Amino acid sequence: MPLRDHFRPPIIKYSSWEGFHGGWPMAIVQQLLPQLPEEYVAEPRVHLGSYYEIDVCAFETDEPRPPRFMAEGEYGGVATATWAPPEPTLVVEADPTEQYEYEVLVFDTSRARQLVAAVELVSPANKDRPESRRAMVAKCSALLQQRVCVSLVDLVTIRKANLYLELMEWIGQADPAFSAAAPATYAVTCRGRKVSEKPRFETWAYPLHVGQPLPTLPLWLTPDLAISLDLEASYEATCRALRIA
Repeated sequence: MPLRDHFRPPIIKYSSWEGFHGGWPMAIVQQLLPQLPEEYVAEPRVHLGSYYEIDVCAFETDEPRPPRFMAEGEYGGVATATWAPPEPTLVVEADPTEQYEYEVLVFDTSRARQLVAAVELVSPANKDRPESRRAMVAKCSALLQQRVCVSLVDLVTIRKANLYLELMEWIGQADPAFSAAAPATYAVTCRGRKVSEKPRFETWAYPLHVGQPLPTLPLWLTPDLAISLDLEASYEATCRALRIA
């Protein structure tokens, strides 16, 4: 079945992209589990940032409580006051970037749940601003430096940025196959490893097109052991579950 555009009509009229992105990680886990050796586990993760988090403290009181000071002799102590810090040396208007995460993580339980692979599903929030893109690229780069295999899957048709190419630029490299016209949607697996004690960076990258099937990517658990990340199978399972035609 072909890739749909989840961000434009007709799909967006009856099915939200948030619902699809929230359901896809579990479908990927179900597709991976039969292939994983016994000592490996896969888990879905979804984090939508503080916008969706409830501030429990807000229900306790609407009025700030004044600081309480110990009176002389209370509990055998003396009167004390809290330390007043100096004024900040710099004040600017800034909101630290908070990543929206839709991902699947694979752990090796025989090595104290060491993270060995990550499947990152790109959301519009990961591509909407330069700082958001840098945060996502930095995250992927940090995982790769730890020898974690990273698969990046981007179905976001309403943002033109290509995080794979920005990741390549981050590490000082380029992919000639993507140099002519960078596609907005793509799927790629990246890994770093050593060959004869020399560092090597390898990618399996494919542009995605609405109306065409999704590819199968390798997901590396060790330098010599890979399983198949069948994006088409998990994608179609999610669409069926959500009744997306």
